[in-house]
Amino acid sequence: MALAIALILLVIASVLFQIYSPWWFTPVASNWGNIDDTFIITGLVTGIFFIGINLFIAYAIIRFRHKPGHKADYQPENKKLEWTLIGLTSVGIIAMLAPGLLVYSEFVSVPEDAETFEVVGQQWQWSFRFPGDDGQLGSSDARLISPDNPLGVNPDDPRGQDDRLVLSNELHLAIDQPVKALMRSKDVLHNFYVPQFRVKMDMVPGQVSYIWFTPIRTGRFEILCAELCGLGHYNMRGHVSVESAKQYQAWLTALPTFAQLQQRNQQQTQTLSDATPETLISAGAQLAQAQGCLGCHSIDGNKGVGPSWLNLYGSQETLIDGQQIRVDADYLIESILNPAEQLVRGYSPSMPPYRFNSAQLQALVAYMQSLSTLKPPLSTSPPEALEPTTSDSAHTKIDKGATYE
Repeated sequence: MALAIALILLVIASVLFQIYSPWWFTPVASNWGNIDDTFIITGLVTGIFFIGINLFIAYAIIRFRHKPGHKADYQPENKKLEWTLIGLTSVGIIAMLAPGLLVYSEFVSVPEDAETFEVVGQQWQWSFRFPGDDGQLGSSDARLISPDNPLGVNPDDPRGQDDRLVLSNELHLAIDQPVKALMRSKDVLHNFYVPQFRVKMDMVPGQVSYIWFTPIRTGRFEILCAELCGLGHYNMRGHVSVESAKQYQAWLTALPTFAQLQQRNQQQTQTLSDATPETLISAGAQLAQAQGCLGCHSIDGNKGVGPSWLNLYGSQETLIDGQQIRVDADYLIESILNPAEQLVRGYSPSMPPYRFNSAQLQALVAYMQSLSTLKPPLSTSPPEALEPTTSDSAHTKIDKGATYE
């Protein structure tokens, strides 16, 4: 009897929790409200079976409990009961599967008027690419990824010259305009997810996946990575702003094209050697943002995956072998090119080696120095010949030859 009462109380508590639970869906901001409907149908079907089965068990315990002198009725075959259970189970399975299949059919059928853009994930940053005036994305190849070409766009593909690049975690979209998001990863598994849009998709190295949706609410929504991608997974966040078509077009037009960025990088490399400190600091800040450095290193003193850059330059640090070092330009350059060589105690060797030229290294060091009130003696300029000890950067190991035709 105690077990029967416990089962009845469990059913009552579960139903009340579902009715009065404060945790429910966030407001939907895309056309995929039918995904919510599918979840609700699945919950109702499984809930009905949960209630029915547990109440039946409680009834059986009470009705057929052991009594002195009572002999159990043994029925090895009961076709009526068997067919009833088969029928109820089949109806439940169909009720759960059919809505999901219908939604999936729509999910993979992209509207003809959908505009295409690209989402690129890396540890631990988002980047985006939009077609230019020709309406086509240029091809890409992971072997072309470099500090000057972080998305690996093929410079020999004329379709990619006018592609507009977003080398930050800020995405803008037009309201009521269907979009198709092509997705690829530069390193490990990621997952592009905006809870209010309901849809999400894995980003697998070496493959191009996609989702489509139509934003139906203006606002600013958070982009999350829904696939564990390393120590900085929690910090792989961004934002998507849904706005009017006019606002979106103004934002898109202001984005630099791939050709403009290439030209700007060449000019910047040529001028940084004789640049003023202010110019170096500005270039270093832009480079840190574009390369995802600030996803792991804060500039406000908060500890992240890596040490904060606030007051890092000039500080005294303890390495994992107990050695005491003073953080100067030489140490910072070595840590960028070969981050596992002199690891600070308390941090894991999770940073991939980066391949920057001398001018870019100078700019990054200048930016880090500008964030510090500590001023150690200036070190020598970064040597041109200094290279990472590994043969391949972590950004170029995978995703060989992802293209869009």
